Amino acid sequence: MSYTGELEKLVIRGHEQPDYSDEPIGEFEAYVNPHELTIAYEMEYESSQGSGTTGSRMEFSKVKPGDLSLTFFIDGTGANGTAIDVQERIEQFQTVTGYNGNIHRPNYLKVVWGTLQVKRCVLKSASIAYKLFKPSGIPLRALITANFSETSDDETRVALAQDESPDLTHVRMVQAGDSLPLMCYRIYGDTSYYLDVAKANGLDDFRRLKPGQKIFFPPLEK
Repeated sequence: MSYTGELEKLVIRGHEQPDYSDEPIGEFEAYVNPHELTIAYEMEYESSQGSGTTGSRMEFSKVKPGDLSLTFFIDGTGANGTAIDVQERIEQFQTVTGYNGNIHRPNYLKVVWGTLQVKRCVLKSASIAYKLFKPSGIPLRALITANFSETSDDETRVALAQDESPDLTHVRMVQAGDSLPLMCYRIYGDTSYYLDVAKANGLDDFRRLKPGQKIFFPPLEK
């Protein structure tokens, strides 16, 4: 992508479907792009320690959902040549990121900005600080501090993680030229499990896989 020098605003889009297959129900565009964007993530380990030992082997457990922190500045004074209604902009943020009665939960969000990888997340917390008022009490400036947590449906999570361990559950989409024994070899390192996979998926004829078909590969028993 070539750089055009054009100012691109950070945008948050709200979705009702957890797989983001629907059209956005609304979006919030930053009035002024944030000066700082913080992405935090954490690894979880099992740190059990044997009696009489002086240390522990940190056994990897999982990667926790990442957190994204943003601060939005909203200026209704018209100092930059654009007059906006501060409270209206805040309500727009709350509508896009907040609770949705149609799905009985907060919206699923996408945070998009420039070359930043699209973040699929949900609002974790937000605080609004009003900084300046008209004599009538109408807010002229505000600061929104928001924290988001990454989210994804199970199928997307598997696709993104591409876990290859045979003791994990896998879902794969059939590509042209794929066969069940070949797919089993990719997952398990052994073609002999194709009959078990065919049975798990209710396949009458494992030789006739269709491109785009989704195949469930159960975990191997240890």
